[in-house]
Amino acid sequence: MAQAKQGDTVKVHYTGTLADGSVFDSSVERAPLEFTLGSGQLIAGFDEAVNGMSPGEKKVVKIPAEKGYGPRRDEMKAEVSRGELPPDLEPVVGMQLQANQQDGRSMVVTVIEVTDESITLDANHPLAGKELTFEIELLEVA
Repeated sequence: MAQAKQGDTVKVHYTGTLADGSVFDSSVERAPLEFTLGSGQLIAGFDEAVNGMSPGEKKVVKIPAEKGYGPRRDEMKAEVSRGELPPDLEPVVGMQLQANQQDGRSMVVTVIEVTDESITLDANHPLAGKELTFEIELLEVA
C-alpha cells in the first residue's frame, strides 16, 4: 500500500480539538479535505503528520503553536479611533471585520476591546498560540 509523500494529493478526514477538548473544526460531517502534501496549503504540523501515512490509517497528533498558526504576536494588535469606522458599524467584542492592508490586500481582524473613543483589533489568527490536536484518517493517496 502506498504511503503518502511530498507532492502527493491526499484526501483525509480530520477533527481538530483544543487543550480543553473543544472541537474547532472537523471534516467528518462534510466532504474530505483534499490537498497536496508539501504545497504549503495547510499548517506545517498537519502536513508533516499526514506524510508517511497509508490509506486507511488513523492517528492522533498534537501540533505545537510553532507548527500550527504560530505564536500570538502583540504587534498584530492595533487601536483604531471610532471615527475611522463606518458610522453605521456598532462594534462588539468578538466581531470579525475585514480590514485593508497598506498593500491593498484584505485581512480578517477580531474586535477585542470597545470603548467610546476607540476599538482594539487583533489580526492574529484565532488559533495562534494554541497547541492543536488532530485526529486524522488518510482516505486516499493520488
